[in-house]
Amino acid sequence: MLFNPEIERMPLPQLRALQNARLQEQVAYVYGRVPFYQQKFDALGVHPSTFRGLEDLPKLGFTKKTDFRDNYPFGLFAVPQTEVARLHCSSGTTGKATVVGYTAHDLDIFAEVVARSLAAAGCRPGMKMQNAYGYGLFTGGLGIHYGAEKLGMTVIPVSGGGTDRQLQLLQDFQPEVLCATPSYAQVLAEEIRRRGISHDALNLQYAVLGAEPWTEAIREQVESGLRVRASNIYGLSEIMGPGVSQEAVDERGTGSYLWEDHFYPEVVDKDTGEPVAEGELGVLVLTTLTKKAMPILRYWTNDITNIYYDHSVSRTHVKMGPIRGRSDDMLIIRGVNFFHTQVEDILQGLAHVSPYYQVVASRRGAMDEVEVRVELAEELMRELGLATVTADAIRQHDCLQTLQGTFAKKIKDNIGLSMKVTLLGFGELPRSEGGKLNRVQDLRKLK
Repeated sequence: MLFNPEIERMPLPQLRALQNARLQEQVAYVYGRVPFYQQKFDALGVHPSTFRGLEDLPKLGFTKKTDFRDNYPFGLFAVPQTEVARLHCSSGTTGKATVVGYTAHDLDIFAEVVARSLAAAGCRPGMKMQNAYGYGLFTGGLGIHYGAEKLGMTVIPVSGGGTDRQLQLLQDFQPEVLCATPSYAQVLAEEIRRRGISHDALNLQYAVLGAEPWTEAIREQVESGLRVRASNIYGLSEIMGPGVSQEAVDERGTGSYLWEDHFYPEVVDKDTGEPVAEGELGVLVLTTLTKKAMPILRYWTNDITNIYYDHSVSRTHVKMGPIRGRSDDMLIIRGVNFFHTQVEDILQGLAHVSPYYQVVASRRGAMDEVEVRVELAEELMRELGLATVTADAIRQHDCLQTLQGTFAKKIKDNIGLSMKVTLLGFGELPRSEGGKLNRVQDLRKLK
């Protein structure tokens, strides 16, 4: 289903003309209203009167997370406080949150792109949606909520966490759609299995998952555990919130449509900032084309992905690949770059382990080391009669030694690094409580 067929199937030449006109308007708009951009453009020798649109976009430089902190809280706003209809913010790593604002016009667009995304995910008017994204200052809960209502859905605003309540409402209210982080969808699937809840007692058909990187391995676990078709929704508060891009449910695994009429994408080299060829991996850079309260030009998202047109089927808009990780979350170990999602991909083909893992980087002397902690599957624990996994238990069971060695070899062969593999008992690693789940500990940053 297409929510806005005229836009979603707009021929590329027409779409480019629309983007070009909107970008020129946006540059003039921020130059006249946002001192940060006026000073930035003056320093770069850019003026709206000579700005030619998309071809001149690289001349604008980048907007980065530090610019939000330097202009905290409202220095990037383009409208007076009286025109701001809503404020959201994300947690800050240095004590200051990233604050974003919306006019009524912005909120209409926010709802429209989320409605467009949910329609692509399989949602239809009249369906019930259980929203397990957090409400409040985080953009996810309210962003999904109003988009679902715009599509004509019935929203069950549960918010994040409260697994007992989530499972009860899934059975009592019979929603067709679940929206959650991938890690929390894993928790719900696991609890359904553990509690012996019959899938016949549920009415779920679709899961719309986002807010953290995830892989095909997690998709398989969620789809089999919840009996749904799961698709990815992507967004970030600095640009809008959820609804920047979305997988079409019948095209899962081929990328997410990025709504180019509102968000112009680029992918650049993480070291040089230069554009990379279509399909190559780099840092995603996004420009808002229609936002009024806080327009952002060439925002360096830190998300590593690629964009391409060759897999686009039902829509003309560009597709972006899965987020491989964040450029600042990439681990560099002994000269080798890798993301934790690569470990997750290897886990997909490994029997007798749970989907839960943790990557721990540390330093011994001058040498970087990596430990991968992975849980044994609950069934194997029962079969071996283990309450916990100890060094003695591993020595006593050849299958555990083989499993440990096999995993370490696969990591070495596929990633090119030797990593210590630590086997843990089922349930020992952290579970999502509704929000994002951190699967990486870099202890080197603490020294």
